[in-house]
Order: sequence, then C-alpha cells, then structure tokens
Amino acid sequence: MGALAVVQARMSSTRLPGKALADVGGEPLLALLLARLRRARTLDAIVVATSDRPDDDAVAAAAAALDVSVVRGPLDDVLHRFALALGDHRGPVVRITADCPLTDPALVDLVVTRFAQTPGARYGSNVEEPRSYPDGLDVEVFTRAALLDADARATTAVEREHVTPLLRADPSGRVAVDSGRALGHLRWTVDTADDLAAVRTLVARLGDRRHVAPWEEILALTPSPT
Repeated sequence: MGALAVVQARMSSTRLPGKALADVGGEPLLALLLARLRRARTLDAIVVATSDRPDDDAVAAAAAALDVSVVRGPLDDVLHRFALALGDHRGPVVRITADCPLTDPALVDLVVTRFAQTPGARYGSNVEEPRSYPDGLDVEVFTRAALLDADARATTAVEREHVTPLLRADPSGRVAVDSGRALGHLRWTVDTADDLAAVRTLVARLGDRRHVAPWEEILALTPSPT
C-alpha cells in the first residue's frame, strides 16, 4: 500500500503571515510544493490539513483549485488535524510542512521506501541531528497506529502543535535516512522574509525546472553562506 502525504499549511504564521500562499516564481508557495510532491511515486494520495479559521479559507480554496483534498481542524492542534486526515488510509503517513516548497519527491520516495523495508518501523525521517540535508527538505513518515497513539497520548501544546515529538522520543522502530553530507546549515525553508527572498532567488534560477529539479541540482545553484 502506498503512502498518504499530509501537508500542514496555515496563513497565520507568526514570523511571516500569509507565507503559504506567497508568490514564488509566479505561483503560490503551496502550489509549487504540491506540484513537486505529486511526482513522488510512493504516494497514493495527498491531503492539505489546514485550520478551520476563516483566514485559512484561502488555503483550502487554493488546494481545492489544484484538485487536492483538504481537511480542516483546530489551528493549534495540528496533531489532531493529521488524525482527521487519515480517513480510511492504512499505509504509511508522510508529514510535509508547507514552508518546504522545494521538497524533493525522490527524497520522499527514499524515506518512505526505507521505512517500508524496515521491519517494525514506526517512525522514519531525514531530520536526525546533526542534519545532513538542507533545512527545507524535511520528510517524516510514520504508521497510522503510531500517529493515532500519539493523538491519544499527547497533552502538551508542543506535542499537539508539532505532531511528532512523542514519535521522535520513542527510540524503538526508528529509521534514519542520511545524505552522508553536512548540509544542515543551508536554509531552503520559508520562515522569515529573508527565507522567502532566498527561495524566490533559487526558483528564479531554476526557471522551468522548478517543478522537477532534484535537490542536488538546487544545491548547485545555492550560494554559499557568508
């Protein structure tokens, strides 16, 4: 059974409000992410999980316009939004955040495949410290049972907002994917205005390849940090 990707997105970012739909290369940031994510071969479906607040109507509308399913739930209880997004899906669940517009579908496939090939795996990712991939290529994958267990047990605001703290705290059934390189200092995520400007520059350099370029190609276009 293929995986379900759940993309968490909201308009009310504290540092950069509205970033989910900010223009990047002539399209909303969320649209760029979804276009790239759709190329992942291990995914059976994609769901955008946004909040039920009126300001996130625009996120829901943007996803629907791209023919992507939408689930809405509490703004700060993102973990419960993920549980709602499961529906009848029984396979692996992939967590993607909307502030990672350069998500690499081949990397998603790699993490999901390693996870599926590991007996007893409950949680897998490419974000183990020290980070070996640029910040903004984050992929987390977990079982339906692990997610529902976390939803039942999580009590703190951090656990409910950040979805995977309880999964990452459990040393059993862990799968880590490493690039073999030290690239965690690079920022391809969009959290601030400077981040958005940097991603816009990269997307402009990619041109027509913005939807298909693998992460290694993007890396070759990334200026070295000063």
